[in-house]
Amino acid sequence: MHSMMSSYQPILSKAPTELIQANGQPAFGLFDGSVAHFNLQNFVYHNLMDKKANALARYFHYKQFQFICITGPDWLLAVTIADIRYANSGFAYLYSFDTNQAISKGVLLPGALGCQMSDSPSKGEARQQFNRYKVAIKTTPTDWQLQIDTKVFKADLTLTKAEQIPLALCAPTGYNGFTYTEKSNALKVSGKLELQGKSLDLTQALAGYDFSAGFMRRQTSWRWSSINALVEGQAFGLNMAAGVNETGLCENALWWDGQIQHLSPACFEFDRKNDKAPWHISSLCGEVQLEFTPLYCRQEKVNIGLLASNFRQYVGLYSGLVVLHNGTKLQLSAVKGLAEDHYARW
Repeated sequence: MHSMMSSYQPILSKAPTELIQANGQPAFGLFDGSVAHFNLQNFVYHNLMDKKANALARYFHYKQFQFICITGPDWLLAVTIADIRYANSGFAYLYSFDTNQAISKGVLLPGALGCQMSDSPSKGEARQQFNRYKVAIKTTPTDWQLQIDTKVFKADLTLTKAEQIPLALCAPTGYNGFTYTEKSNALKVSGKLELQGKSLDLTQALAGYDFSAGFMRRQTSWRWSSINALVEGQAFGLNMAAGVNETGLCENALWWDGQIQHLSPACFEFDRKNDKAPWHISSLCGEVQLEFTPLYCRQEKVNIGLLASNFRQYVGLYSGLVVLHNGTKLQLSAVKGLAEDHYARW
C-alpha cells in the first residue's frame, strides 16, 4: 500500500486574461481560475510541416464540447453539446437508479446545422435544436444555466460556481495543437427539472460541468471518471481522465467542501468486452483507489468516412478510498457517478 499522505501538489499559474498570448500561441499550464477570453483569431496555427495552416484547416481542426452532469438522490441527468465541425452531436438522458432505466434523447446533425457554441467557459451560449429536441447552455462568470426541452423531460437549471476554483488547464496536443479543459464538480443546483410533468427533488442535487476546446488530435481517445455526490455529508466532486492531455499536465482533481485538490495521473483498468465488469481507477501517487460498478451504458458507434466515434458512457457506483492532502481518508461506498471510454476520429 502507498503512504497515506497525498504529496502531489502541482504549481498553478495565474489564469491569463486571454488564452492566446502576444506570440500567437496559447498560454500553457494548470491555472488558478477560468480563462474568460478565447481570442482564437490571434492563434497562429501551423500545419505539420510548419507552414501556416489555411483557413479551411483552421476551421475543421477546431473541436469543442460542453457537458453537464447532475446527480440527484435517485436519478442522474447527463447532457452534452459537441461541435466536431463536420457534424454536431448531442444527447440528454435521465437515468433512474430505482428502475435502472434511462430516458435518452440525442441528435447527430451535419456541419453546424441547428447548433451554436459558447465563446468561452464564462461567456456565451451553446445551443442545439432539432424538432422537439432543444438544449441550451449559457455560461457566465458566476454560473452555468441549462435549459432542456424534450417531449418527455424539461429542465431550467442553474449551476452556481460560488467561490470554488475550477480545474482549468491548457496543454499542447499532438505536434501543433492545444486543448483547453475546464471542469468543476460538486456544484449546487437550483431551478426545476420535470419528468413527464412531475418535478424531481433538487435539494441534495450536485452538478459538474466540462468545457473542452482546441485543436485536438485527428485521432483522440480518453478514459474518464466523474463524481458529484455527498460524502460524509459534504459536497464531493471528482474528475479523472487519461488521454487528450498527456504532455505533463493532467486534468485530475477532487473538490471537497468547496476546495480543489489536484491529483496525480490516472490509471484505468477495465474490460472493453464486458460492460458489466467493474473498473479499477487509481492515481499514480496512490491518493485515489476506486472500484466502479457499471449499471447503465449510453453508447454509440459511428463510422462514416472521415468520422468515427466509439463512445460508451456508464452510470454506476463508486466504492473505495480517496486521501486528502492532510492525510484524511474518505471512504466511498456505492457513490453515484459516471465513467467513460471514448475513441474519436474527427
